[in-house]
Amino acid sequence: MNILVCLKQILDPEIPARDFKIDGERLEAQRGSAGLVMNIFCANALETALQCRERHGGKITAISFGDTAEEVLRKALALRVDQAVLITRSSPHRAEPMEVARVLAASARKLGSFDLILTGREAGDWGDGQTGGLLAEELGWPCVSFAEHVAQSASKPNALEIRRQTDNGIEVLEAISPLVVTVTNHEHNVPRIAKTRDVMMAFRQPLTRWTLAELGLEVTAAGNQGAEIIGLTIPNKEAHCEFIAGETLEERVTVFAQRILTVLRSA
Repeated sequence: MNILVCLKQILDPEIPARDFKIDGERLEAQRGSAGLVMNIFCANALETALQCRERHGGKITAISFGDTAEEVLRKALALRVDQAVLITRSSPHRAEPMEVARVLAASARKLGSFDLILTGREAGDWGDGQTGGLLAEELGWPCVSFAEHVAQSASKPNALEIRRQTDNGIEVLEAISPLVVTVTNHEHNVPRIAKTRDVMMAFRQPLTRWTLAELGLEVTAAGNQGAEIIGLTIPNKEAHCEFIAGETLEERVTVFAQRILTVLRSA
């Protein structure tokens, strides 16, 4: 099975709220001293690809779109993917899902044929959740969303069995490859940790780099994006702390109960 896994690098979502700041002109989060990490749902997709290769054999290619995304590809190489491709761009604006889908589709065509393309269900920064479906549309392939498990079908050749999450429970589907699958998190696809030796070896492995021009694409102007961000602000949250006084526990409980009643009456 020939698998392409699409990875995204995002601002570490575990950054403390006090350190989170916004660039008022670009309407984007400022990196500051925060680290960049692999999007967790992309890590779930990568783990799903690794499990598929372990069960059925084949090849895994990891790809990422962004000038600073080399680190996530090195992590994928440390987990022993067969090839890693970095698509660079020189544009100050954030790439929207349609632009990303077109870049990934052009890259997939240039790389060759794939049986399966995996993406995360959404990104942990903007949470658009559109890239997988748009990528399938660009390629003219079917798309299955919110998958938690992918394997070759035991009953049909060239078919994949996919277990996906829905609001009403779990669905099990059979789909003929090639297709795009967006992967969600599950206890069965928790990302594994690379071995120290593989991490060291990953920085010695070659990394394929392409520009948009090499893919026959042009940089999308900021004014031509499908969506425009009107405003971006950090919510202001006020918290008040009041200490309850009392000599004994019973006194403090009584004062606390009276305080609650006062608040409820004034609401």
